[in-house]
Amino acid sequence: MAKRIMARRPTPAPPAAADTAGPSAVDLLESNLEQLRSLLWCCYGEGIEWTTGDGPKHLENVLWIAAELAREAAELFQECVAELQPAA
Repeated sequence: MAKRIMARRPTPAPPAAADTAGPSAVDLLESNLEQLRSLLWCCYGEGIEWTTGDGPKHLENVLWIAAELAREAAELFQECVAELQPAA
């Protein structure tokens, strides 16, 4: 049976303290730049080897991008539903 692959961050962001609103702008920028680098790397052209060299790291980052987009879309959907429901 094939192993299930879960998209995850290659380097975890520091945990958010209770008094903060989440990762810092620097952490978010670093994450976005790493995602962009991987996305561009996989779009570069032919001859990309996904199983050796930098391939696995970039494939993991592309899956990370997809997971974050799905999470953000779900959050936006929930916000839209809440806005469309009549106030009680």
